[in-house]
Amino acid sequence: MKLFRNIFIGMACLCGCLSCEDNMESEHYYTFTGEMMSDYINSRPEYSDFGTIIKRADLMDLLSTYGHYTCFLPSNTAFDAYYERQGIGGVDDLSDGMCDTIARTHLIGNMFTTIEMMDGALNTANMNRQYLQISHELDENSNNVTVLNKTARLYYELQDDTVENGIVHPIDAVLESYSTVLPDVMAENPNLSLFSEALKATGLDEVMRQVRDESYVRDENLYRYRSHTWTEVAVTPDERLIGFTVVAETDEVFKEKAGIDVDDKANRLQQLFEYAARTIVKEVGDPTEWKWDEWKDKLTDPKNPLYRFMAYHIVTRDAKGENLLTGRPFQYAQFESYSMGIHQDKMNPTDWYETLLPFTMMKFERLTAKGAEFRNAPNSTDYRHYVNRRDDAVENIRGAEILPSVESEYSNAALNGMYFYVDDIVNYTSEVKNNVHNTRIRMDFSTVFPEIMTNGIRQNGSPDVDDANDVADETFKNGKNYYFPDGYLANVTMRGSFELVYRRPHQNFWSYAGDEFNLFGDYDFEFQLPPVPYTGEWQIRLGFCALETRGMAQIYFDGVAQGIPLDMRKFLDHGSVVGTNFLDQKGYDKLTEAEKAEDQKALRAKGYYRGPYGGYHSSGSWPPNEFIGNPRTHRVVLYQGNITAGEAHTLRIRSASKSKLGNNNEFMIDYLELVPKSVWGTTGSGTMEDDL
Repeated sequence: MKLFRNIFIGMACLCGCLSCEDNMESEHYYTFTGEMMSDYINSRPEYSDFGTIIKRADLMDLLSTYGHYTCFLPSNTAFDAYYERQGIGGVDDLSDGMCDTIARTHLIGNMFTTIEMMDGALNTANMNRQYLQISHELDENSNNVTVLNKTARLYYELQDDTVENGIVHPIDAVLESYSTVLPDVMAENPNLSLFSEALKATGLDEVMRQVRDESYVRDENLYRYRSHTWTEVAVTPDERLIGFTVVAETDEVFKEKAGIDVDDKANRLQQLFEYAARTIVKEVGDPTEWKWDEWKDKLTDPKNPLYRFMAYHIVTRDAKGENLLTGRPFQYAQFESYSMGIHQDKMNPTDWYETLLPFTMMKFERLTAKGAEFRNAPNSTDYRHYVNRRDDAVENIRGAEILPSVESEYSNAALNGMYFYVDDIVNYTSEVKNNVHNTRIRMDFSTVFPEIMTNGIRQNGSPDVDDANDVADETFKNGKNYYFPDGYLANVTMRGSFELVYRRPHQNFWSYAGDEFNLFGDYDFEFQLPPVPYTGEWQIRLGFCALETRGMAQIYFDGVAQGIPLDMRKFLDHGSVVGTNFLDQKGYDKLTEAEKAEDQKALRAKGYYRGPYGGYHSSGSWPPNEFIGNPRTHRVVLYQGNITAGEAHTLRIRSASKSKLGNNNEFMIDYLELVPKSVWGTTGSGTMEDDL
């Protein structure tokens, strides 16, 4: 029976900050057949080989019980082709280990319909802990067919078959798991011959061979907590994986954009060195002129311009798929104006990630904003991703477009990351440092720590489904909340008795990108801040949702206390904060630009800003409510002063209130902003920082 999923547009609110009661169980979403997944496989002879593999992997009992599974089911004909490729006679020639790998590669512990399979990657790993890459093509009847890992196609007539404990999608080929690390996958692509040569010459290919932290031991205890009115449970991550994402120029791009003779294999590395020496940002102590003869035997030296050029191409996290390079988009066409917690018609989903070039970041931006209300140049709605683009009233810098895939005969996914082609040279130039990055750097807190993305934690689960708010859901059928033992997150110090919890995204949370972090208990939490591009006067802001059940914290920058403790119970309409009464009189959308500027100036004088105009939550109808009009959702200045580039700086959050019965002393960390004075230092009547 075909599956049809109901899309609930009206989601009654009171969410995360004010969460809604949306306790819909699976029977409200799916039509069931009364048949278990194990029955489906065993009763159809055309899938007998996969049935044998499932039994040898000891997974048949699992598929016989209630749960929430997706099975991509290869037929015996698909296995015949697989056996021929492997040079074996049949299923009896497979080892038990091979059966386990094959079975887990085709099973996911979550339910996915084809409508939820967007180009990029599924947001839940398979049982082999790898992420399936999704693309689409048209068949001979012009049907839109889903393709897995560029090799296996779902049969259009058979897809979305439902069983009592999940969904079955018959496919025309056997999926094979990734078994190669990222630099080796890249080396197999002849279009990246110069890029791979440079990786090897600089020794960066060896850096990218890390896969997991083998010393990590998972704590299997559950952490139960209460956030405002919601009772929830969190788990520790299964593993501590290490991953990378690479933006890579093909030989053709190097030839066209940098003028390198890629066919001159004896001298092309020198040409790339000389290009890097001309274009990359010069640091204190760099020579006036980089000479190849003096540096050709020191290509692994981090000071070498070629090393620095290549290091800037490598982001220190596994993004999983092109669609997950920035905040997770909605899978439903009627909501295409909205990404998770971001109104895409108003602002482009944008994320900032650190690279292997120390104290640098790369800006990833998906072009979605449209309409006159967004101050952007034309042709900004192509929904593609760009690196280091800035297109606003101040700058018009195109950046490099990220191409969503590579040629069909090559893979861009590996055990520990992915690579993407770019259509122009990516480099940390003076223009990038001083123009592109001279802007408000807003980072969802889930992007500050690479481990959150690499381990598939960021934006996992079903954001349009809430768990029951009276009893913690330990089935995790809608996604997982996580807590992190000391040492799991790099450059973090945890003192005291508390837990740091990542709450999975909910469409109805007053949270940027839908998710949030919370400190519960008597916390003392310190972490290394993302780097600023240049030395100067900056603001560090925290975006959050105030609630009556939250607590107070003393903030420290580089160990120095900053003012009085931050009270997370204080709304923007509190008597000690309130700026102007324009908003109460008219509503934000009806204010004049001069009134908006005056309102912002009054709040800024007290260290506050309204929430971004493009942030939203769903309060029971669409279009949703914007952050900017709600006194709960705002930004507060944690630090304002000089920050030195090229140095590590820390932010410390220490509890200034105590846990009480029924109160976890909660402190919410939603997003950070690093804002240069060129942005916040607006002066004069009628001028303001943009409200996005």
